[in-house]
Amino acid sequence: MSANRYESDFYGWTQEQSKLLRAGRFTEVDTEHLIEEIEAMGRSERQQLTRRLEILLTHLLKWRYQPDFRGRSWQLTILEQRRRIAKLLAANPSLQAELDACFLDAYDDARFGAMKETGIPLNTFLEIPEVDLSNTLSLEYWPDADR
Repeated sequence: MSANRYESDFYGWTQEQSKLLRAGRFTEVDTEHLIEEIEAMGRSERQQLTRRLEILLTHLLKWRYQPDFRGRSWQLTILEQRRRIAKLLAANPSLQAELDACFLDAYDDARFGAMKETGIPLNTFLEIPEVDLSNTLSLEYWPDADR
């Protein structure tokens, strides 16, 4: 019954599974779907980290390549993403092991995002990050700091 409920009433399934676990009725737990959901939760945290890095890197590229358009909105977005990434990493220390890979994935997408948002040709943005991860996350770092 539990597996059918997973498909037809996900919320109800979650409530049922938590009650079964709390009651110690482990043999009745829908183990297969529960494992899938736990893995998905982990992927979600990693995806959130990659997406926040992408937003941050896109804005850092815009900041670097369009100095005439620098403004408070870009500055606040950069600061906000740095703050949220720090909180995400503090809440999920195991994500530190994924940070370098997420950074490279995010940079690749950030190049395309910066191209779309600025109209600057993609090949203007280097294929490898111009800035290292520690500077990217540093509250003090600004590309071409003459802001």
